[in-house]
Amino acid sequence: MLTIGHFLVLSSVLFAIGAGGVLLRRNGIATLLGIELMLNAANLAFVAFAKQHGNLEGQVVVFFVMAVAAAEVAVGLALLVAIFRRLQSIDVDRLSAMRW
Repeated sequence: MLTIGHFLVLSSVLFAIGAGGVLLRRNGIATLLGIELMLNAANLAFVAFAKQHGNLEGQVVVFFVMAVAAAEVAVGLALLVAIFRRLQSIDVDRLSAMRW
């Protein structure tokens, strides 16, 4: 039987992988994927706690986090396309304080 501890361990592992992707990768798309992985890890923890306590508030929070994540992806990809058109690369280390 799966307990809340199993879900929280999975959530923390997913969050650590996402944080590692954000901190260690230089590619803009990999950075966005890491952020999405961290958001999904937090969503998993919210749903696990909501299930444990028997209420729907955690799932409502997850709905709003998913809506914000969708907007973040749209804006992030638009920025990456604009950066690629300007610099011919999406290497985030080449951006110096967003000056072009």
